[in-house]
This record gives sequence, C-alpha cells and structure tokens, in this order.
Amino acid sequence: MRSVRSHLRAAATAATAVLAFLFVPVAPASAYAPVGIVHTERVQAGPYQVTVGFSQWPLRAMQSLDFTFAPEGGIANKSGTLTIDGPGLDPDDRTSPLSRHPRKLDVWGLDVAALPEPGKWDFTFALDGPAGHGRGTLHAIDVLHQPGPPLAASWTVCAVPPVAMLTFLTVGWRRNRPGRRVAELI
Repeated sequence: MRSVRSHLRAAATAATAVLAFLFVPVAPASAYAPVGIVHTERVQAGPYQVTVGFSQWPLRAMQSLDFTFAPEGGIANKSGTLTIDGPGLDPDDRTSPLSRHPRKLDVWGLDVAALPEPGKWDFTFALDGPAGHGRGTLHAIDVLHQPGPPLAASWTVCAVPPVAMLTFLTVGWRRNRPGRRVAELI
C-alpha cells in the first residue's frame, strides 16, 4: 500500500510541474531586445521633420548598429526612400524603400546594419504623405575607423587553432598509417 501512495504522490508532483510549465507565461528573455537609441539627429525633409536614431555613438565602420527613422506624426499614411551615400558603398545598394524596423514597429529603420568604410556619410530621405512630397539630407555624419585590430590580423589569429589542429591530425595520421595496420592484421 505504501508503494502505491508514493507512486501516486510522485505522479501528482510531476503533473503539477508539467501544468506549471504549461501555464507560466513565456519569459521576457525570449523576446527581442528593445532598440536602445543613444543619439539622435533631426532632418527637415520638406514639410516633415525626421528624427534619425542611432544605437551606437560615435559610429564606427564595420560595426553593426540599429538606425531608426521617425517622422513627426508617425509613419501612418507615409512612404519614402532612403539614399545612403558614403565611401566604399556599392552604387546598387544606395537607395532602398523605407520599411518598418523589425523590433520597433512604430518607426522605419535598419536592423543591425553596418557602414563598410570610415569617412563622411549622408542620409537622404524622400518622403510622400498627406502634406505632400519632401526631401532632406542628414549631411556629413562622421564614421570612425573600425574598432579593434584590422580584419586581416583578426582572421589570421582565428585561423591558427584550426590550422594547428589539422597539422597535428595529419602528422599523427601519417606516423600511424591506420590503413597499413589494418592490412597487417588481416
């Protein structure tokens, strides 16, 4: 009789634990991290004022960051394009339509984008909305050199362990000749 009670108690405990996991809300850690804007600039694009937000400041080349573009009055009933001009940018990638930021849906934006080269960069907005057409440019944003060591040095240091492991395995394979040993055993 004692054994049946202990089994029932264990089953009840397990069922309670399963129900608790099913009905406990999903942890906030599984949600996307909010976009933290640390610096903003304002651009007058015709009748529209656009606030440009940056998640890192100062900007550095090859460093991923979030850009947000928030026109005054929101993005409802508005559309537009963004033209980015700067050194090292492919001409085909300069102009794109403004779309919602994937983690901050009430504004337009670029998610984890990186500028390829240091120098002066321009962001030009062409907006259409209830007040008509507007165009404005955020001129000469300074982009500093990429943080950390140069890419060639970083890749070289990262390549040393795999190359050393492959060398070790090749030398070990050649010394032991496992194919020859199997042939000798047969």
